[in-house]
Amino acid sequence: MAIYALGELEPTIHPDAYVHPDATVIGDVRIGAHASVWPQTVLRGDNGYIELGERSNIQDGCVVHCTRKDPTILGADSAIGHSVHVEGARIGTGCLIASGSVVLNGTVLEDGAMVGAGAVLSYNSHVPSGHIALGVPAKTRPNTSFGPEKIAGVVDSYVERAKRFRAELRRLD
Repeated sequence: MAIYALGELEPTIHPDAYVHPDATVIGDVRIGAHASVWPQTVLRGDNGYIELGERSNIQDGCVVHCTRKDPTILGADSAIGHSVHVEGARIGTGCLIASGSVVLNGTVLEDGAMVGAGAVLSYNSHVPSGHIALGVPAKTRPNTSFGPEKIAGVVDSYVERAKRFRAELRRLD
């Protein structure tokens, strides 16, 4: 695992969290219980902090950063899909950001909000609870197709997957 301190800034990783050996965690990054960080993901807490809530996951190939003004906070029971870029955003509990999205500084996702695949949320965007952001640039509408139970299913599957990887992953080279 590539876990780095940056001067006085050191990651805090709960013992029940799972960080894949090919993920990179730098500086002031706080990872909660049963949270998971997957291969080729970079969490760089150099200018501010990054917080990953309990049972949340950041999937393969993501880039997560922050600024002095805007930390990146991912609430409990939330998921960030493959190849997502998040910088300086506040993401509530029970949220999902689908693959290939970009979520930039000052953006707020209220609890239960969702970002559709490939969407781009520019600076200071806002996605209300129960809404989905879609498109480039993203526009929000009520989310009628992917409700809280489906987001919970994604979160549960990653909690279970992390248990399996912790127990069974082994390097062969």
